[in-house]
Amino acid sequence: MTVPSLVGGGLAAHGVGGSTDLPIPFIYAMVGASWALTISFAVLALAWKTPQFADEPEPKPLPPRRPWLAALGLVLAAWGLVALFGGPSDASNGGLQGFYIFVWVGLVPLALVAGHVWRDLSPWRTLTGRGIWEYPERLGYWPAAAGLFAFVWLELASPDPGDVGAVRAWVALYALAMLAGGVAFGPRWFDRGDPFDVYSAVVSRLSPFVRDGRWTLHNPLRTLPQVPVAPGLVAVLAVLLGSTAYDSFSASSFWQARTLSTVQQTAALLGFCAVVGVLFVAAASATGGVTRAQRRALPGLLAHSLVPIVVGYVFAHYLTYLVEKGQTAFFALLDPLGRGWAPLGSPDPSYFLSQHTSTLAALKVTFVVIGHVLAVIAAHDKALALLPRAHRLSGQLAMLVLMVAYTFTGLYLLFSV
Repeated sequence: MTVPSLVGGGLAAHGVGGSTDLPIPFIYAMVGASWALTISFAVLALAWKTPQFADEPEPKPLPPRRPWLAALGLVLAAWGLVALFGGPSDASNGGLQGFYIFVWVGLVPLALVAGHVWRDLSPWRTLTGRGIWEYPERLGYWPAAAGLFAFVWLELASPDPGDVGAVRAWVALYALAMLAGGVAFGPRWFDRGDPFDVYSAVVSRLSPFVRDGRWTLHNPLRTLPQVPVAPGLVAVLAVLLGSTAYDSFSASSFWQARTLSTVQQTAALLGFCAVVGVLFVAAASATGGVTRAQRRALPGLLAHSLVPIVVGYVFAHYLTYLVEKGQTAFFALLDPLGRGWAPLGSPDPSYFLSQHTSTLAALKVTFVVIGHVLAVIAAHDKALALLPRAHRLSGQLAMLVLMVAYTFTGLYLLFSV
């Protein structure tokens, strides 16, 4: 099988696709796991005795949305919708490709480089006003968690993720929900209810270039703990991490050898997300010396530590699709109606990563390990600030074991396909 067909086939198979094209070698997985384990214990037991980021000032209010970016967002959204609803009804549809590759996967590097620029670009924010009612804060991030699960279900567990009609229906329902929520509750709805807006906002706290909406170089571990805590935050991150793990697992030979119904695949996807969330809540709460109310608050206060793992695994899992399949998607979007337009000439995609498997394997392991190390540091520093002195070490053991388990599982899934 040639590299172009291998990479290109993933889109029609299950949206963005899994890691079936380039699993990492066993030795890379083991070396990465050893690094993660060694560094984790070194950070926890030896190198980090007092909290370093606990005295960070409160984040500044975000600046007003930039009108030129809001206008650009409207143009891009309109172009993508024209391509999706007016283009071909097969996998060559540029809107379909752009939705899975640029909106979903591309959102992560965009937030890391430019911060929460999605807030400026959001066409739904531009088209709605201040809102009629106050957003019920008890709902927290649960609408966004539900929206994220609806998306990953479409991509990973629906009967035909590459079906243009199904994606059109999903996008239409999403747009209606965002417009209705924005009219009802104003900007707060997007801060808590828009799955892509929330995803961007959470990842942007890990950006080393943008802080509080302003360009400035800084240590991202200082802004990561500023992820706003609200009900449903753990669920949001559990869906992001659990769905990516499920995507790897569902591409394995073990899973592919089975014929499963949509209900069974949905249950498995939900199970992956639930296990990630339940284990995190249990590990975050497994400490002594705190009151019942403090124990209940710990998972939310430590949830930001999952963000680096999510980001690291997204890059490890989807890098080839973003870089290589993204080229095809870009050219497809230049011909939104499928009329054969080629303003930049015929596409000639580069498959550099797929042709240099050792380099790609090293990158995948590096992304997972870096995400793990940043997660351990973030959780450890926050725990030092939250836990009583007598429980600062013992109260973190369960979380450390879980972080290592997440990393070992991620590397195993990338290796075992």
